[in-house]
Amino acid sequence: MSDVHHVILGLLLDGPLSLYDLQKRFAGGLAHFYSASSGSIERALRQIVAVGHAVTEDDPDSRRRRRVYRITPDGADAWRDWMHAPTARRADAETTALAKVFLLGRVADAGERREVLAAIRGEAEASAARLRALARDLDAQSSDLDEAARTLFAPQRATLAYGLRAHDTLITWLRECEADFS
Repeated sequence: MSDVHHVILGLLLDGPLSLYDLQKRFAGGLAHFYSASSGSIERALRQIVAVGHAVTEDDPDSRRRRRVYRITPDGADAWRDWMHAPTARRADAETTALAKVFLLGRVADAGERREVLAAIRGEAEASAARLRALARDLDAQSSDLDEAARTLFAPQRATLAYGLRAHDTLITWLRECEADFS
């Protein structure tokens, strides 16, 4: 299952929500760092129901026969497993980490919250170490470049420097979260 499935499951932990409610939740908070279209949310909901992680029911308070989605115990387990699962090394790993922190308040146990944060920080530190090693290797090789190659190399190296700074910022922020959420 994709991250959007797990983000939706995390939101459903607060109680039954309609598609419209979920879209509002994404637009009202998650959209600052997590992009999900209405169509992707709707597709994810269908898949979540198909695998038994949520059920649909009529909203008893609605005259318009509004459908709401309610998380199942299997869905809650799948969400908790995702919170503890390593974040895949891919381009959107930072977005996944932010989504997990955003949803962290839904983990009742403070010790478990600290574990999740420590795991995310550990992954960020390992990724930063890989980037630093790459930077050292590239810098060592750059001394042999001619002028034309240096012109190509400089912006690429600047992009790597940005990635290193972004990792350092994420790690610092995660440490602050660990202290604040203890």
